[in-house]
Amino acid sequence: MVGLIISTLHRTIMAGTSLLLGTTGEILTERSGILNLGVEGMMNLGAVAGFMVTYRTGNLLWGVFAALLAGGAAAALHGFITVYVKANQTVSGLALSMLGVGLAGVLGKPFIGHQLPVRLEQIEIPLLGQIPVLGELLFHQDPLFYGGIVLAFASWFFLRYTRTGIRIRSVGENPRASESQGIPVEKFRFLCTVGGGAFAGLAGAHVVLSYSTSWTEGIVAGRGWIVVGLTIFSLWNPLRGMIGAFLFGGIFVTQYVLQPLGVPPNLLAMLPYGATLVVLLLDGLRKDQRSLHAPAALGEPYSR
Repeated sequence: MVGLIISTLHRTIMAGTSLLLGTTGEILTERSGILNLGVEGMMNLGAVAGFMVTYRTGNLLWGVFAALLAGGAAAALHGFITVYVKANQTVSGLALSMLGVGLAGVLGKPFIGHQLPVRLEQIEIPLLGQIPVLGELLFHQDPLFYGGIVLAFASWFFLRYTRTGIRIRSVGENPRASESQGIPVEKFRFLCTVGGGAFAGLAGAHVVLSYSTSWTEGIVAGRGWIVVGLTIFSLWNPLRGMIGAFLFGGIFVTQYVLQPLGVPPNLLAMLPYGATLVVLLLDGLRKDQRSLHAPAALGEPYSR
């Protein structure tokens, strides 16, 4: 029984890592005032780029780099359209999501059912990995898990305590006042959008390089939409996002734990997305919407 619990928690952390990476990136983007609903598309593009390059080269680092580049490039398109062209951010994000999913499906079609020759192996942290139970759960994971934890803490510190981070937050709250202080609003927004997209691409890479190393169509399976919900759930705080990511990772794993008990598979497949809707509903029912701490200028185009 203890072994089953440890195994379930271990898989929970693995499932939550991609959500953590994507949520951290989306928080960075939205803190600057840009709403990007294209996370699903960027994660799919990161996944297919990471898989294709790793499959062809057998080099995991090249695969991770390709995923970062694919996610960042897709986000740059969204950033250009919304920041410089001043297009509607919701429409642009939805279009990016559909474009990314479709393009990933076309590019990945020749690889359906293929297995990667290598995968991200779990690394044991010396000494810490020897701690009973806790060591196996937290200090015996793949490199992207450790990177995700570091990025979440670094993003929290960066946005809260550094001069540049405070400027990013001010751009998301009041871009006109920020520009009056000499802050280049458009530049900050564009760079944060690209950075958030790179994080989403990295999240897609984790899905194919660590969590599931064979390509199937729709491999991201809606995780990008859960990331959007987790960004609200976290109140735009990377540390809360980390908690939410592993919580939803547990919901993902629950469907595999309950399936042998006779629970209908279709009902289990609904769990992560149903939980996302519940989170959004609870946030929407709050009487004081300002308690959400959403950036005041989120989703609003800015012109000088």
